[in-house]
Amino acid sequence: MKDACASAGLMPLDDALKQLLAALTPLQASESVAISQADGRIVAQTITSELNIPPADNSAMDGYALRAEDGRAGNELRLVGQSFAGHPYSAVVQPGECVRIMTGGQLPAGADCVCMQENVSVDGDLIRLTQAVKAGSNVRYAGEDISRGALVFEAGRRLRAADIGLLSSLGIADVRVKKRIRVALISTGDELKKPGEVLQPGQFYESNGYTLAALLTRFGAEVLEFGIVADDLQQLTQVFTQADQQADVVITSGGVSVGEADFVKTVLQSLGKIAFWKLAIKPGKPFAFGLLANSYFIGLPGNPVSALVTMHQLGLPMLSKIQGENARVPLRLSASAGCDIRKAPGRTDFQRGIYHTTDDGRLQVVTTGSQGSGVLTSMNRANCYIILEQMRGSVAAGESVTIEPFDGYIG
Repeated sequence: MKDACASAGLMPLDDALKQLLAALTPLQASESVAISQADGRIVAQTITSELNIPPADNSAMDGYALRAEDGRAGNELRLVGQSFAGHPYSAVVQPGECVRIMTGGQLPAGADCVCMQENVSVDGDLIRLTQAVKAGSNVRYAGEDISRGALVFEAGRRLRAADIGLLSSLGIADVRVKKRIRVALISTGDELKKPGEVLQPGQFYESNGYTLAALLTRFGAEVLEFGIVADDLQQLTQVFTQADQQADVVITSGGVSVGEADFVKTVLQSLGKIAFWKLAIKPGKPFAFGLLANSYFIGLPGNPVSALVTMHQLGLPMLSKIQGENARVPLRLSASAGCDIRKAPGRTDFQRGIYHTTDDGRLQVVTTGSQGSGVLTSMNRANCYIILEQMRGSVAAGESVTIEPFDGYIG
């Protein structure tokens, strides 16, 4: 049995994403920020190293620095000094000599290896090697991690915590990053109310704006919240005009499917060039994309899960490109279905699932239960999507399926 919503006019998800990305031009504006404020920001220019990391040969172990020619087991060497991190030994190690050295201590001139302290016996200022040591043993060489002039980050990288540490180790105090993308959020519908307000018959508490704002904040966008707008032509026109003037991207939820809020479509088509698509995905299907006078526009479905899934699968890749971030391929893995999964051919299905590792090391996944587009708890309980191909039918327990673990934006 085919999906009741399936038809020849539905656009496959991959085709929609390609069309979206091909229509975008990345923003060029950038700013310099302190590295303490750069986590999650997009690098705006190539970064190369101006020094070696580590800056000098140093010890990887606590022990004794010596010449490899003196490294035979049983040799006795005279202790002539010490080299601790930040306090190097300044003289040259001569034949028959050694220097006490700690992890990170600079390797003294003349020495070319380090004998671990566990492999020596000490008698006053004499040490005896209980095991042989050869050239290069326990030495970390200058530039071994990063050499002077080496590429550190290409433009378009989203900085992570480890990246901030790396920049700091290179002595970089400030970094040029893309300016935060400004995203206007608009929720439409006479039936919507803010949490805390009293509901009248036929009304619902608005959740999409809050969900999307949290998602976009994690993404690193500057969120401009325009709240709930009634189905009124004049008010919609005014709000959309203001949003277009202030934002790089305007996002709405609701009002883009057949029979919904014709005022929204009328306003959008009067302010720009908007295409209303029917996508071959579930949950989802209604989706709008186009250009307003000064910004891009994304129209998401009104159902909570549909809005979140389409924003995650289409909206975030779109925002990434506009902000100049390098394209990222989502992690997708093969797992064994731990239960029967119902599906009708016709649309790519992003069912919500819970995956785990079995005792024998295999990935197994089960659904969260009801998969309705209004069942937001299906997202709350999940840690992955179960992605079922467009023309695939129902899945029997034990069959192989593709999963996409939730990333840090929705997980």
